[in-house]
Amino acid sequence: MSLDRWERQAQKGRDILNNSIPKQWLLPESQLALATTKNVIDFPEQSGLLSELEMLITELSATELVAEMGKGKLTAEEVVVAFLKRAVLGQQLLNFATEFLADEAIARAQELDKHYKQTGQLVGPLHGVPISVKEHIGFKNKTCNTGYVAYIDKVATEDAHLLRLLANAGAVFHVRTNQPQSLMHLCCSNNITGTTLNPHNRTLTPGGSSGGEGASMGFKCAPLGIGTDIGGSIRCPAAFCGGYGFRPTAMRNPMAGIQVACIGQETIHGVVGPMAGSSIEDLELFQKAVLDQEPWDDETSLMPVPWKTVTPTRDVTIAIMWDDGYVRPHPPVTRALRLAKEKLLAAGIKVVDWEPYEHQRGWDIISTLYYPDGAALQRQMLRESGEPARPLTEWAFSYAHPTPLTHAEAWTLQYERDLYRDEYHALLKSRGVDFIISPAYPAAAAVMGESHYWNYTAIWNMTDMPCAVFPSGLTVDPTLDALTEQDKKYVPRNEVDEREWNKYQGPWRYEGAPIALQIAGRHFKDEETLAAAKLVEEIIKDGKKSSKL
Repeated sequence: MSLDRWERQAQKGRDILNNSIPKQWLLPESQLALATTKNVIDFPEQSGLLSELEMLITELSATELVAEMGKGKLTAEEVVVAFLKRAVLGQQLLNFATEFLADEAIARAQELDKHYKQTGQLVGPLHGVPISVKEHIGFKNKTCNTGYVAYIDKVATEDAHLLRLLANAGAVFHVRTNQPQSLMHLCCSNNITGTTLNPHNRTLTPGGSSGGEGASMGFKCAPLGIGTDIGGSIRCPAAFCGGYGFRPTAMRNPMAGIQVACIGQETIHGVVGPMAGSSIEDLELFQKAVLDQEPWDDETSLMPVPWKTVTPTRDVTIAIMWDDGYVRPHPPVTRALRLAKEKLLAAGIKVVDWEPYEHQRGWDIISTLYYPDGAALQRQMLRESGEPARPLTEWAFSYAHPTPLTHAEAWTLQYERDLYRDEYHALLKSRGVDFIISPAYPAAAAVMGESHYWNYTAIWNMTDMPCAVFPSGLTVDPTLDALTEQDKKYVPRNEVDEREWNKYQGPWRYEGAPIALQIAGRHFKDEETLAAAKLVEEIIKDGKKSSKL
């Protein structure tokens, strides 16, 4: 039976991936079959693929790796090879990659080692740090399909601005990662490279649209990664996979060279930001390395705001948003919020409850502004190749206005967007609140194909507030998170609340899922937000750090 034209095109993308995998590090199927559990976090050590030193290397943070290379205790090549091997294993278990860059990465690492040997100096603050990169961030002379079959033959003519800056800082790019069709799922599935799985529970999604990056961070295929976010696409993958993610204020990080179907859309700005496997400190390392190079001198749409060093302070007021007023979080998420409040109060932090401000109104505005053309351009992308729409693609398109917005309608919504942002900021000021801790999603993670509700993250895109996501240190527990008699009597407030609440049939559906927290700060208070996230995480985890040194 002959393949449809779109299937032949999609095969090109799979061929790029398959031909790029370093075959010498593939585990045989017989050995891979030993990974029979849903949770494969411990499989790298069990597999025997990595040496003791390589296991140690891949458990270190980017900050720790740079320190060790700066002392001459590790070479960049050792570091890159270790993460490449772990990434190959991650691909076999999770299907998170779209292309490996092994030869280029090892050659770059050797250049860095030569420089260090000759000068005794690191090239920059990210010297030798392997970074995984979401596929739609353009690489010179490489395809950039953005999750659409119609773009399979589209080749980037130059590296994205962000990649050039990171390379200047010494970073090494070793693998590109998967994303969903349309880039508008909190899941990670397309018709080219298929579906990515969550390393903590392979029946769960790793999130999206930076789902390949979420899996990469969760499985430690890289110490740092690059994601993009217009409604939660950095934060949900970080949350679902037990990693760290940062959504900066729009117009701070460079976006040039990042490919999307709706290029030029300005009704809601997408952002690019760091993801990390081990620490908030690594998110700061990434941000400083980029903004110290003054990217606004070349990309003039960016705000000329240098990155500043901020010391965490306990003299802050932190609000906890238990519920957004529309969809109730599941019991594990509420348990993590209770832990946060308890620990913060014990540490002397002023904690108040946050009454959400018209979040449904915010969603009505942002969901319409995602597709001012009524999703016509995205649907055209599907028609061009003939590929079928994935279920969650249709779900995302359903939020669009039935017809393209007129200029007058778009202007009205953009005015309402800005008005809502100002009203929200005014409330923060009037209530004396510096930061808001909230869920990143109603559940600890979503069962594959069920990631329908975005507004715990999208609301902060709407208000354009910087946000960080970090693990609470808790995971879904079959005893602690069982439905109580009171839970069973809960009467949902609306159809959406009912749909999301009914997904929690019990903790067994989310077995092993890490539970994350999200912290949002005021507009352009990016540095303060990361500092607060670091403080909150340290307090919640009693000052314990994950360092293996």
